[in-house]
Formats: sequence, structure tokens, C-alpha cells
Amino acid sequence: MPLIVMCGYPCSGKTRRAGELKEYFEQNTDRKVDVVGDGALGMDKNSAYADSQSEKNTRGALKAEVERKVNKDDIVILDSLNYIKGYRYELYCLIKHAQTPYCLVYCLTSAEVSSTWNTNRDASEQYTQEILDALLLRFESPDSRNRWDSPLFTILKDDTLPFEAISDAIFKRKAPPPNQSTQSQPLSSTNFLYELDKITQDVLMAILNAQKTSVPGDLVSVPGTTEKISFFNMSFNMAELRKLRRQFISYTKMHPAENNGQISNMFVQYLNKSLC
Repeated sequence: MPLIVMCGYPCSGKTRRAGELKEYFEQNTDRKVDVVGDGALGMDKNSAYADSQSEKNTRGALKAEVERKVNKDDIVILDSLNYIKGYRYELYCLIKHAQTPYCLVYCLTSAEVSSTWNTNRDASEQYTQEILDALLLRFESPDSRNRWDSPLFTILKDDTLPFEAISDAIFKRKAPPPNQSTQSQPLSSTNFLYELDKITQDVLMAILNAQKTSVPGDLVSVPGTTEKISFFNMSFNMAELRKLRRQFISYTKMHPAENNGQISNMFVQYLNKSLC
């Protein structure tokens, strides 16, 4: 699906604009429209942005949902803050890999307006003042000179959305060209992708099960491998493990193992290096 990324301060009208885009495309095209966002995933906004780890998990969950839905046919709208330029670059790399168009819709408001709109919401829908102030402070404005922020549509609070221009951006523009880091090469065997997916999933489940009875510092054997996973002073987060699994799969598709039996050992080695 072509991807429309909403961006802006908290309480800047992103969800309203995402709803307007969804309605427009459903009425004027025969394409399916999916909105992915904090609310759609059942996230409490204050818990989701309470600290750096919670925020990292939130971004990971949103990106994983976008990655699951994105393809060349229909439309995905990512309705979230998307205020970190590095995260927007990750989304840009994702659509390069999927070979589908992309645009950014920036809901531009002042900090004062966003704070007022936050106060006017129901109490259950409000950001706490502490979290709101922190998010406003960390916001990194998009810049159309950056390829991952282009094409960029900047919308003021009283503007009408440029529906036709946004439609042209995602339907008439070519997708960004893939590069070596995002383009999959031919697989070495017809069942390689199936084995890669199954083996890495089995390793993740084995790690999560072992974590229930392990303590920091343990070296735990993973069935089907000669390698051991190192349990350091941390708990393995499922979102982080899934992210590493996707990265490993993308790399391995470009550099297939000569023997499928090597996949599990390679994956455990990759996890140990990434999580240490």
C-alpha cells in the first residue's frame, strides 16, 4: 500500500486529518484504506511515551504494523507523532524495500495551540503536561530537502487538505528506487524463505520460553543450534526481538546461507551481538 505518514506536535489535528484522508480515498477510489496509530493499536498515549524504552517499544509496534500492511495496491495512513527524523528515515527505507510510493503530511501548529487543544480534550484523552512538554521539546520538524521527508505537505490548522496533490503524490509518482540494502536478491532455493521464517521464529519462541526460568548471566542452549544465547542484565522485549528478526531476515535474503542448517546458529550469533 502507498504510505501516508502524518507528522506534528501532540494534539495538532493529525487524527482528524487522517480521518479526512481516509474518507476522501474511500469515496474517490476503490482502494482499501488502513489507518495505523496509537489509538488503533489500543495504546494509552501517556504510557506509550512515559519513558525512552516505552516510546521505543511504541515506535517498534507501529512500524511493525505498517510493515505488515504495506504493499503496492492500497493505502496505509500512519497516524502518530512521527517526530524523530531517524524514525521517518526508517519508514522511508521500509517503503523503498516494499517498492511503493510515500508522502508526509505535516500538521503545523504552535505549541500554545497544541496545549490548548490538549486541555480541551476529555481527561482520559489528554497528555499529562509533563509528557506534552517533553514531546514538544524533542520534536524534529520535517524538511522537504530530506528525501525521507519528501514529498511534504504542510497543513495549517485552518487549511483544507490538498487531496488531489496528495493523491497524485502516492499514485502518480514512482516509488523510490531500491538500493542494495533494501533490494532482495534471488533466493538460493525455493524453500529457503519458508525455512528462514520458520527457523528464526522457532529460535525466538525458545528464547522467550527460556527467559521465564533464567537469571541474568545464564548461557542458555537453543534447540537446533550449537550456539547459546547470553542472558545479560536485561529482559528480552518481544518488539525488539521481532525487529532484530526482521533485520536478520532482510540481510539473509540478500546473502543466503549455503546450508539451511546454518541459519539457526547464524541467528543466535546475530542476536548475541545485537543485544550485548
